[in-house]
Amino acid sequence: MSVVALKEATDPGTFGGKAVQLGTALRAGLPVPDGFALSCDTVEAIVSGDTDVLVPLLGACTQDRPHAVRSSAVGEDSDTASFAGTHLSVLGACGVQEVAEAVRNVHASGLDAGAGAYRARLGLDEMTPMAVVVQEQIDADVAGVLFTRNPVTGAAELVIEASWGLGEAVVSGLVTPDHYVVDQAGELRGLVLGEKDLAIRWTGQETSEVAVPDHLIAEPCLGTAELAALHDLATACDTVYGSAEHDIEFAFTAGRVFLLQRRPITRA
Repeated sequence: MSVVALKEATDPGTFGGKAVQLGTALRAGLPVPDGFALSCDTVEAIVSGDTDVLVPLLGACTQDRPHAVRSSAVGEDSDTASFAGTHLSVLGACGVQEVAEAVRNVHASGLDAGAGAYRARLGLDEMTPMAVVVQEQIDADVAGVLFTRNPVTGAAELVIEASWGLGEAVVSGLVTPDHYVVDQAGELRGLVLGEKDLAIRWTGQETSEVAVPDHLIAEPCLGTAELAALHDLATACDTVYGSAEHDIEFAFTAGRVFLLQRRPITRA
């Protein structure tokens, strides 16, 4: 059984696709929140009730520090299967016991009908071994998703969707996010404002839906500096991953951009 620093995750068969993608980014110096990778057998041990395997997390996962617990199934975030939106992510886990419960819930999400149907459609095994990523939770001012190829037209341009607060408001469909199109030179070519009346934020005890102040609902949540930072992040990913096709989840806090997840763009 293995619990390693996220930047030490190198084997996708042990730690799953998401952990290895993020480990690659950390080793290259990209701005990824620090954390841990839990191997598939460690996850199985936790599901069976053994929380002693989480001893390496005791110093980091304290009651006053929220963590994001995310799936990292074998084959997830690969060139052929993204599993995007298929498995659960748990936010705001404080302390090892909450992390353990979050791990169990993430593991259970791999057993539900939607996950099974996705694997069947791709001809994958009935059950995909589940590893898990535990990361410091970023208290995001703004977050969202970025594609380096237009998912509708196939054009080589950045398509960005973003909203206030944590990115789960975007990926869960809670709000209609702002929609940006940026060309390869980093110039803004299109902007459609969304309806960003709700945000998911860390309240100090839990993540909650909160109302967005009226003056921010119709304001663009990304400005020139943030779009430039995202363009630079995508360009850096080109070098690190040897590809120009990225599906990225990002967050900004105090003007600083973080890479939360990177996977290849796939059709599935």
